Amino acid sequence: MDRIRTVRKAVIPVAGNGTRFLPATKAVPKEMLTIVDRPVVQYAVDEARQAGIEHIVFVTSRNKQVIEDHFDDTPELISSLSRSGKNAQISELEAMLPKAGSVSFTRQQAPLGLGHAVWCARDLIGDEPFALLLPDMVSYGARGCMAGLMDLYREVGGNVVAVEQCAPEEASKYGIVGKGDTVRHGFSVTEMVEKPPAGQAPSNFYLNGRYILQPEIFSILAHQARGAGNEIQLTDGMLNLSADQPFHAHPYEGRTFDCGSKQGFIEANVAFALARADIGDVVFESVREIVLSHESRIRAA
Repeated sequence: MDRIRTVRKAVIPVAGNGTRFLPATKAVPKEMLTIVDRPVVQYAVDEARQAGIEHIVFVTSRNKQVIEDHFDDTPELISSLSRSGKNAQISELEAMLPKAGSVSFTRQQAPLGLGHAVWCARDLIGDEPFALLLPDMVSYGARGCMAGLMDLYREVGGNVVAVEQCAPEEASKYGIVGKGDTVRHGFSVTEMVEKPPAGQAPSNFYLNGRYILQPEIFSILAHQARGAGNEIQLTDGMLNLSADQPFHAHPYEGRTFDCGSKQGFIEANVAFALARADIGDVVFESVREIVLSHESRIRAA
C-alpha cells in the first residue's frame, strides 16, 4: 500500500443562500442560526478540530462576512465580559477561537453547486488529501463523525465517506453507496447512486455529509459536466474518481441532523438541549408538556 498521507486540512462550504429558512436568513446566514447557543457552523468546526484537523478552509459567498467575524477575536467583548466578571464565558470564547493562520476564506462567486464550491478551495488545499464537512449536517453522538472517518482513512487510505442507514423505502431520497468487503472501521464501496429509483437502491447506506478525498478530485471537478439542478455535483465527481481510486465507507454510530431542513433543525435543538446538564431537565419537562397538550388537542378535534 502507498504511504497514507496525513489529513491536515478541511473544507467547509458555507456559500448557500438558505432559502428554506427565509425570512430568518434574509440578513443572517443559515450557518449562523443557533442550535441552543452555538451557531450551526461551529459544530462542524469543533468536529473537525476534534478529529485533528489543523487548517479549515471556508468557501463563502456574498453577505457571509459575519461567519468570518465569528471566528475572529473580539477584544471589546472580552473586555466587557472581564469587567462584569464573566470569566466562564471568556474561557468558552477563547477555546472556540482558532489559532492565528489556521483558518482561510475563499469565495464561490456563483451558486454552481457543491462540486464547484469544493473546487473553489483547490489552491488553498493544494496537493493534499482533505476532509470535507457539510455544516448543515450536524453530528450528534458520543464521538464526532469525522473522528471515526479518520480511523478508517488511517486504515485504508484512498477516499472515505461517512454513511448512515435509512429505512429501505426512503433510500430514493439520498445518495446511496453499495456495500462491499468489510474492513475494521467500515467497508469498501462498490457503487454510488444519487437518489436511486424506488426499489433499485444497492443498499440503505446513505452519505451523511462527511468525506475525506484525495486532491485528484479537483482536476475532475474542473471539467465536470453539470448534473442535477444544472449544477456541478460532487457525487458525479466522486463517481469519476472511483474509476481510478478506491472508496471506503464508515458507518457513523451516532445520528446526523439535517439542519438545512426545518424539521432537522428543530430536532437538533431539542436533542442538544436535552443533553445539556444546565438546561436538560427543564427542557424535557417543557417539551413533555407541549407534546401532551398537542396530543390532547388532537384527541379533542
